[in-house]
Amino acid sequence: MAEQIWSIQRCSLFERLNSEELSFLEQRARMKLFVRNSAVYQPLDHAESVLVVVNGRVRLFSLTPDGKEVLLALIEPGDLFGELALAGSEFREEFAQAAVESTIVAIPRDAMEAVLTKNARLSMAVTRYIGLRRRSLERRLKNLLFRSNRDRLLGLLRELLEQYGRQIIEGILIDIRLSHQDLASLIGMTRESVTIVLGELQNERLITIGRQRIVVLDPKRLAQIAS
Repeated sequence: MAEQIWSIQRCSLFERLNSEELSFLEQRARMKLFVRNSAVYQPLDHAESVLVVVNGRVRLFSLTPDGKEVLLALIEPGDLFGELALAGSEFREEFAQAAVESTIVAIPRDAMEAVLTKNARLSMAVTRYIGLRRRSLERRLKNLLFRSNRDRLLGLLRELLEQYGRQIIEGILIDIRLSHQDLASLIGMTRESVTIVLGELQNERLITIGRQRIVVLDPKRLAQIAS
């Protein structure tokens, strides 16, 4: 029981809950281990719960009519997903897949709704979270439609910097392990194109790159040219 409460508390949204509310959710939540590449849910599955990643990573993606995969988001430990269940969606709209072996807590929608009606701070935070997630997807879609490869990648780096940036001696580390293919899938580029543009940005002394590691050397300049 203590482990499951700890797992729910990993989500920053739930820092707003008191011990009674946490216990209420804990009694109704279910924790499950998913092996690498297994489906957490698929489109048209009933949206009966919201989910929190305890450890591992979850990929959210959709498929184009010709079967091409479009990566929508990478969900890290402590992140909430499947949140549209709280916004009236009866069915899932995308695929959720365990990118690595992952432990996930599922909280029934009716339990979450019961807590939201009593906790105005949490209700406002969840509403804001849903809005931010939607705006992020809309911004990425505009990038796909109207911007060059270089501008798409710069926009993604700025987004990742805002979300995962951590100050280190050299600059600001984007503290999430992403392969060049992960970056490419997020912005509709090929892996080869991402590698070329990253190399150009490194030659310009804007970033340094390593194995699944990117450090932004000049965050202000990145923000200016990515706007």
